Amino acid sequence: MIAPQETFAYLFERFPAFSQTFVYREVLAMRGIGVKAKVFSIREPSGEPSQDFPPELNGITEYLPPGFQDRIEVDAGFRRAARRGIKQLSELWGDESEKRRIYEALWLAPELRRARISHVHAHFAGMAARTAFWLHRLEGIRFSFTAHANDIFCDEPIERLDQMISAAEFVATETEFSAKFLREHHPAYAGKIFRIFNGIPLHPLTRAVATHPPLVIGVGRYIEKKGFEDLIAACRQLQDIEFECQIVGQGPLENALRQQAGSGAGNVVITGARTQNQITAAFAQASIFVLPCVYAADGGSDNLPTVIMEAMAAGLPVISTPVAGVPEMVVDGETGYLVPEHDPGALAARIRTLLGDPGQAQAMGLAGRRRCEQLFDAERVAGHLRDILQKHGALESPTVLPWWNRWFKSPAQ
Repeated sequence: MIAPQETFAYLFERFPAFSQTFVYREVLAMRGIGVKAKVFSIREPSGEPSQDFPPELNGITEYLPPGFQDRIEVDAGFRRAARRGIKQLSELWGDESEKRRIYEALWLAPELRRARISHVHAHFAGMAARTAFWLHRLEGIRFSFTAHANDIFCDEPIERLDQMISAAEFVATETEFSAKFLREHHPAYAGKIFRIFNGIPLHPLTRAVATHPPLVIGVGRYIEKKGFEDLIAACRQLQDIEFECQIVGQGPLENALRQQAGSGAGNVVITGARTQNQITAAFAQASIFVLPCVYAADGGSDNLPTVIMEAMAAGLPVISTPVAGVPEMVVDGETGYLVPEHDPGALAARIRTLLGDPGQAQAMGLAGRRRCEQLFDAERVAGHLRDILQKHGALESPTVLPWWNRWFKSPAQ
């Protein structure tokens, strides 16, 4: 049985984040099925484009206060605990560059104890998961995390990731591709790795009157792995047909993409950032969604781009590439097309096919919508996570936990 009180909490690096809609949707979907976890965030989002976050997110997050480390250091007990923790960190990870994780764990421990939280779940094998690791190591608090893409493909050192997986109750990841990757690289812990798709809310399918000229849309951060350079190059090969391509997003390659789009590909518009509601409105008017994902030079890649699900849920045919977990969403020839990465010619050919056959495009879009309903419905996915948390005891109300009985004064007192 799920305990009536909250017995597990989410722990994020920053929440809610502009580019991580799948994370806050999971929190809301879990609350929708009765699992109202507390939410803790190490940082407050700042310097991001404005986003129309759902009002249900208001007031649910507890942030570590500014200057919390200084407040910890004035307490002798915390200073001693920090020294012990940093010594362990240096021995385990080789230096003290991550010592802030120790301070975060020491701040959070009494907050979690007061709330009777016995388990924390983080997203990404990054800062929040490392803090959760030290909460477990120093205070015995159980933890789990969801691994996504670059955090496991190229960012996190494999030895440290191995230690984190070893200590975690379980690790979720969003595709069979990444689950296989983790099991192969961490075979001793293959049994604790679970595939849980990202979920999206499936609103009623509404299609606006198609625009003229027809609209091809791509959405994502302006970074190498999204492959937008290839999309612009493909559009350059389609100057003989009438359409507009909008590439929506923000990121470090924005100026380079604008320069490329302005030199011989006049049917491409680099729009900059848009809110989720604006993107949804654009999907309703579009004819095709294109995201030509590639493997970046540093080994990074997308895994399960949520925006592809959103386009499928909106009834759009999708053109993408067989990179990482993308084929688990896009069924080639059924819900859209998969073309080789870095092949603008093949991309252009598929765009031409769908623009020239609106009936086929519509049929593929409806097939994509059905696939979303079967696999990616937010409440269905949340139920899968709930079941795994329950299996690992995270949703049971424990009688006594030894670490609750430790005296550890909060620096807020």
